[in-house]
Amino acid sequence: MAVLACAGLPNAWAQSLTVGSHNVAVADPTVPRPPTTPCVVPLYANQSFDNPSGPTPINYTPPAGCPGPWAKVVLTIDMSMVGTNQFDRTGSIWLGGAILYFGTTQEPSIAPPGATTWHIEKDVTDYGAVFKSAQAGHSDFVNYVEGPYDGKLSGSASLYFYPLPRGQSQNTLQPRPDVVLSMNPDPSNGTYALNTTADQYTATYTSLPRNIERAYLDVYTQSQSNDEIWYSCNPNDQGDLSFFGCNNTAFREAEISIDGQPAGVAPVYPWIYTGGTGNPWLWEPTPGVQTLSFVPYRVDLTPFAGLLDDGKAHSVSMSVFNANQYFSVAGNLLLYLDHGSKQVTGSVTANTLAAAPTPKVVENLTTDSSGNVTGGNITVTSKRSFTIAGVVTTSHGTVKTEVAQTVDFSNSQDYTLPTNSEGENIVQTSTVDSKTTRTDGNRNVVVLQQHLSYPLKLDLGFFQQTDGSFQQYSHVKEQGFRQSVSVQAGFALPASARLDNTFDGNNTILYDASENFTGVTDTYSHQAYLYQDSFGECYDRRISSKNNALTGWVDGRHCWLGLNNLSWLDRFSQYASGLYGATVQLLP
Repeated sequence: MAVLACAGLPNAWAQSLTVGSHNVAVADPTVPRPPTTPCVVPLYANQSFDNPSGPTPINYTPPAGCPGPWAKVVLTIDMSMVGTNQFDRTGSIWLGGAILYFGTTQEPSIAPPGATTWHIEKDVTDYGAVFKSAQAGHSDFVNYVEGPYDGKLSGSASLYFYPLPRGQSQNTLQPRPDVVLSMNPDPSNGTYALNTTADQYTATYTSLPRNIERAYLDVYTQSQSNDEIWYSCNPNDQGDLSFFGCNNTAFREAEISIDGQPAGVAPVYPWIYTGGTGNPWLWEPTPGVQTLSFVPYRVDLTPFAGLLDDGKAHSVSMSVFNANQYFSVAGNLLLYLDHGSKQVTGSVTANTLAAAPTPKVVENLTTDSSGNVTGGNITVTSKRSFTIAGVVTTSHGTVKTEVAQTVDFSNSQDYTLPTNSEGENIVQTSTVDSKTTRTDGNRNVVVLQQHLSYPLKLDLGFFQQTDGSFQQYSHVKEQGFRQSVSVQAGFALPASARLDNTFDGNNTILYDASENFTGVTDTYSHQAYLYQDSFGECYDRRISSKNNALTGWVDGRHCWLGLNNLSWLDRFSQYASGLYGATVQLLP
């Protein structure tokens, strides 16, 4: 039964849902919008992505009616899949070489014929530097319609530019990057494939500004092909023991370097696509966490700002440890400049980050007389702590930045299953605990602390009945994205926020003894999305489905008075970013 919260402002940012619908349903909020009239710039409209000869070109012109500065810039994408059968597809949107969107598509509904549609929103205000001038770009969705795969993909995308509300000064806006640079050397290209640990995606910048005060890298690492289900992969000595027959263990991690020097680590999120785990019924109507719109991981490169300011060419590189064909990667370099100086100097003062992790693999398996695995488990773990520090001399004094992180990963694959079964039960944890301390020349100290967690628990396999028929089961016990952030600066009031986005679901595919598909059973899913901050803002929605149709939702369970309460101002981000001097944001 659906429990609906009051209409109006408290749920203004919740997506519209319909009980009984097989169409895409997610608990994620839309982007809170300012109360001003936006200028809308279409990037493309009703564009077909079927059997394309190349990317869809985009020719962008800044909105004359909204010259900036902007209170917020929002990217909206509306997609449609019409047909009965199609793979999930990967798509991206680029402008001026920078990647604005990266995600995958929903597969067609198994319900009665009709379009499967979904809506995506993304706050792209941090990329505002790209939007100030005319830019060429492209949309890179590719959908092949052939044979039994009749699903046709189309979509529209627009940018919404929101002016400041009347009476609001631009001086009250939170700090945003002054420069946004793509890692892509050719603006007409898309993502880059990394097939092995040794492969690197490198951007060389020959004319960086010389007054960089802060630097960040937004990192996307999407698993593809043999690496798609990387969290189920096994050590090379176990052949195709894995449910999906992949190797290099179940550990992956992105490594970031500057001029060959280790500069940061980006954990790989276990995104699951709508054909993922070999069971498309599991993901209708609700896809997995971030499946339709990936969230990049932001690496703090500020300790290297002084190095980047020296007027020389510098390279930023990305690799994926244990890549096994392949990861599709992309990145944007974000630079904050010292507006009071044309030349900033500085250096890296400490760096304890090793060039590569040293994962530990333990195989504790039992076998029969023929050498077949009958039980036991394989675990792979990796944990490392490091500190990187740097100093810059700016127009407002000498500033020291220290980034201290602990990156912890564990994956356990259990092969102890009931008789007549084969498969694996996976339990994976991936966390990052970071503390960034900035100290200026007056000994003012700002501390940003963040905890990230990517839990994953799933059971995958086959079970054979005594009559020869069998079942393919996929039980996602938990797929989660958890983030908590706090900012403390001197005697100012501290600020904190947390976000918790989780999915769980189940589906079993039935086959007869001749391996003919006969149906599905025990199909259900839930998604819960919770945001809370120290300013009292809260968004809480839990949705449920059964037999591939939405059965209901509950709003505001963990919010005051049971009501969702989000402000377009995103008061936490506004305040925390002001204290910290750079974007601190959890909402999409």
